[in-house]
Formats: sequence, structure tokens, C-alpha cells
Amino acid sequence: MIYVTADTHGERERFEEKSIRRLKKGDTLIVLGDFGFLWDGSKAEKKNLAWLARRRYKILFLDGCHDNYDLLKEYPVEDFCGGRVRHIGGNLYHVLRGSVLELEGKKLLCFGGGESFDKEELEEGVNWWRAEMPTSDELDWCDDNLAACGDQVDYILTHDAPARLLEFSQMAEKPQVNWLHAFFDRLTTRVQYKVWYFGRYHRDLHLTQKARAVFCDVIPLE
Repeated sequence: MIYVTADTHGERERFEEKSIRRLKKGDTLIVLGDFGFLWDGSKAEKKNLAWLARRRYKILFLDGCHDNYDLLKEYPVEDFCGGRVRHIGGNLYHVLRGSVLELEGKKLLCFGGGESFDKEELEEGVNWWRAEMPTSDELDWCDDNLAACGDQVDYILTHDAPARLLEFSQMAEKPQVNWLHAFFDRLTTRVQYKVWYFGRYHRDLHLTQKARAVFCDVIPLE
């Protein structure tokens, strides 16, 4: 079974809760950004990464606004289930933006990243990274992967959300509409999909039949 949750922010306690502890061998948990366990490279952090890599289920995570992109780049890129990942170790993987993964007969478009609302108050390379926003190459690669599957997937999994969903839900008081939001808006009309799941906004909320904000819930992709 495939499950999604979001924004774990380096909190190991989230993975010790009953909702995740019940996952079994062969299951996959996908964290929708702000994974947070690659941040300062400390001994404690490495210990937690090793612990996560030993889980009996696979953990895949998208990048978000609170991940250290310099640390992420240190891990090798490899092919994985039709997409590309960085293998952190054991059963732990970071999914590259624009990958269309094929898991358990389902096609999952995965796209991390997002713009920090408070980036002017942060220090580049310390607690903010320019790479949090996608490049044109990453957007093009996503377009190519979608075209290869006929613009049809089962689920779209992202950290941020389309602008139209943010405006509809008023989830962000003053959403900074950027090129990633606009790209996602285009996907809502171009791509056929069942449900779009996204994290970032620390809400567990059904917005429409085809859109759901995720935070602490652990949701099976039926």
C-alpha cells in the first residue's frame, strides 16, 4: 500500500506514531516536502537518517522549503520506478522533481519545491537555498515525462499547490503567486488525474473531490 503524509520537519516522533508504525514491509510512505531530516548534517541527524533507512517500509520524500539542498546534492542520483531519486540509504529516497513514478500499478507525478514566504529574513546557504524553486530544466523534464504517459497519471503529489487552489481555499493569507504556482495551474487543466495531494500549509483538509491538503494525516492511495 502507498501512503502520503507531509511536513515532518525532522521530527522523528512523527514516525513513531501509531498511524505510521502500522506500515508493513512492502508499503511505501511518501512525505510531501519539508522532510527536514537533511538540515545541519549533525551526528544526531545522521543517526535519525540511519534509523529511517532501516524502516521495514520504503520512505520517499519530496523536497520543500525547509530542506538543505547542499546536503541533498551529496547523494547519488539513480533511476527508480520510472523516475529519478537520490538514494539516501537503505529504504530512504529523495524523489527528483518531475518524476512520474510507477508504484503498485499507479502513476504518481511528484514535484517538490516552493518559495519561502520569509526568505528576506533568512541567510542563503544557512537556512535558505535558492534551489527551493525549480529551474526551467526541471519544468521541461516534468513536461516531457507527462507527455510520455499521455498527460495522464493517477495522483499528483507536490509540496506547494496551484494558485487557484490557494485562492479558493484562502489557505495562505497573502499567497506569493510565482512561476511554480502558475506551472501547477497549467497542470490542473492539462493532466488527467484522480486527486492532487499537497503539503506545506500544515492543514489536513479536503478542498474538493480532486484536491486535498495534507499535514499529519497518513492517507492511503486507494
